[in-house]
Amino acid sequence: MTSDRLFVYGTLMRGFDHPMARLLAQHADFLGEARCRGWLVLVKHYPGLLLSDAPSDIAHGELFSLRAGDELLRELDMYEACGEGFPEPTEYLRGLVDVTLPDGTAEKAWTYIYNWPVTNLPRIESGRFLEH
Repeated sequence: MTSDRLFVYGTLMRGFDHPMARLLAQHADFLGEARCRGWLVLVKHYPGLLLSDAPSDIAHGELFSLRAGDELLRELDMYEACGEGFPEPTEYLRGLVDVTLPDGTAEKAWTYIYNWPVTNLPRIESGRFLEH
């Protein structure tokens, strides 16, 4: 594990009544709201993140510090159906991204990056899943 940070931007955020969101809340500490360079698409009832270098492309989410990082990431990989044992191409890939906190602090964090075609998926213009 190269980071104990996790950036989430969809159904894993605080306030979602979902078993995996509750698991994350139980085994991680909320550090604050954060953002990364990228944009969100609405896949179904959940979003997908695509990374971008454009300064105007901002995806908003939350940053967590994982207590049992490797173990929790394995559970989340299963939920996101990515990693070893899943047929490729998987819908998501877990990767390290640069995230920025409101005070300007930058950190490296794991996140789940959308890996399937997005041609017909609507973009979440605000960059905030909760506002779509």
